[in-house]
Amino acid sequence: MELSRVLETVGGAVDVVGVAVIVVGAAVASWVAVRSWRRSAAAPIYERYRRDLGRSILLGLEFLVAADIIKTVAVTPTFTSVGVLAVIVLIRTFLSWSLQLEISGRWPWQNGRTGPPAEESPVS
Repeated sequence: MELSRVLETVGGAVDVVGVAVIVVGAAVASWVAVRSWRRSAAAPIYERYRRDLGRSILLGLEFLVAADIIKTVAVTPTFTSVGVLAVIVLIRTFLSWSLQLEISGRWPWQNGRTGPPAEESPVS
């Protein structure tokens, strides 16, 4: 079996894993949300549901980007295919950053602070 055929198969498998992560993550997030809602109708489930769903989409996008890299760069490294890959990665990166901002309320490169920076004490 040729190396390119093996890499194409691996890329396809990683694609399937990415889609499966999104589908299973959405199903689990929905199940948890419905279960929480049934236990307590007054419980605020929307934020947690949105966060859980966003996390599964983010993880699935990471797998899909990895599959595109494997299939494009390792199998057919032409200037056209690398250009298409660059556009796909750009779009998916923008989606990932947007989802990260929605989930955590901060950009991926920001540290864990959630509030405004603490005031510095005056130097004596």
